Amino acid sequence: MKNHAKNLYGKMIDFKRFAVALLAAGVFFYLGVIIPSGTKTVMSLNILILSSMSFLAASVFFFILSKKCRMELEEMEEGQEYLMKK
Repeated sequence: MKNHAKNLYGKMIDFKRFAVALLAAGVFFYLGVIIPSGTKTVMSLNILILSSMSFLAASVFFFILSKKCRMELEEMEEGQEYLMKK
C-alpha cells in the first residue's frame, strides 16, 4: 500500500508539472495572437488561437488529474505522510 501512495504522489507531482508547462506554452501562443503585427494572416491567427486553446485545455485537464491524485492521497494514511513532505 505504501508503494501505491508513493506512485500516486509521483503522478500528482508530474501532472502538476505537465500542467504548468502546458499553461506556459498556451500563454505564449495567446501572446502571439494579441500582439499586433502586420504580417499575420487569418490562417496563422486561427492556428495560434486553436493551439492556445488546446494547450490551455490540456493544462486544465492535467490540473484536474493532479487534484484527483491529491484527494486520493488525503484519504490514505500513507498518502498524508507524502503530502506532509511538501
